[in-house]
This record gives sequence, C-alpha cells and structure tokens, in this order.
Amino acid sequence: TASKVITIIAAQAMLEPAEVSLESNPEDLGLDSLALVEIVFSIEEEFDISVPYNANDPSESDFDLSNFAAVVSAVNQLIAEKA
Repeated sequence: TASKVITIIAAQAMLEPAEVSLESNPEDLGLDSLALVEIVFSIEEEFDISVPYNANDPSESDFDLSNFAAVVSAVNQLIAEKA
C-alpha cells in the first residue's frame, strides 16, 4: 500500500518516488489543494475505495493529509473496512 500511495503522490509532485518519504507532508513537496484533490481521486481509483475528504474544508475531513504516513494508514483502514 505504501509504495502505491508514494507513487501517486510523487506523480502529482512531479518527483521520483524515491524523493517522497512517509514523513513528508504536502507543504514539503509544494503540493497545493488541487494536487491534494487529484491525489485523493487517484487513491480512490487505485484502491477502489471512497475517501471521506472535504476539499472545501480539509480540516473537517476524516482523511488525514497532514503527512504521508497518515495517508497510508488511512488508506489501509479504508481497505480493511471495505473487506
């Protein structure tokens, strides 16, 4: 899961996956709100899950995008809930 999420994030940041770590956050990579929405859509498509993300008010979302370790954890939880 982590490597797929990192690959998605790297593609949006126009970086190589090796340049993205789980400790990174969107600001570290210069990702804006539009890029975050694209990342959420890509994650939903890749893992066939529905991400509870409110692009209009990210602080009210149940999906933590503060760092990428949190993103991987949330994706794993959504996959488990779906199963």
